[in-house]
Amino acid sequence: MNITIREYTKNDIERMNEIWNEVVLDGIAFPQTECLDAESGADFFGAQTYCGVAEDIESGRLLGLYILHPNNVGRCGHICNASYAVSGEARGMKIGEKLVLDCIEQGRLHGFRILQFNAVVKTNAAARHLYEKLGFIQLGTIPSGFLMKDGSYEDICPYYIEL
Repeated sequence: MNITIREYTKNDIERMNEIWNEVVLDGIAFPQTECLDAESGADFFGAQTYCGVAEDIESGRLLGLYILHPNNVGRCGHICNASYAVSGEARGMKIGEKLVLDCIEQGRLHGFRILQFNAVVKTNAAARHLYEKLGFIQLGTIPSGFLMKDGSYEDICPYYIEL
């Protein structure tokens, strides 16, 4: 498999919605509870500062994506935030790492100075391991900050890295 990370196009939105919605429906990583449809997905992805997609060059299939946007406004507008989604069929293939590395570069290119994740679920061991491997620093723990799909609450761990 030959994976490339590139900027999304409007032709990618249907598959991006599928991947995004898969993570939303899993209910263990994204705070969103509503799935995207053709219109809301186009609006959502179009509103981001940048969206990258992981494409298998050989098949042309999208296997993951990320969104990049400001974490705040004004005097904190130099801090960006991102979310990553990898299709279940492609997890464990280091696609998330490729997405995060590209996101870091895009954050720099778009003038951000810090990339911050507000709500990494404590039980999301793969994501936390990846972020720490890449040099992100955990800011602490917010007890019961995430409502899991099963109705229980899990801690969240904010992370950041200077760009």
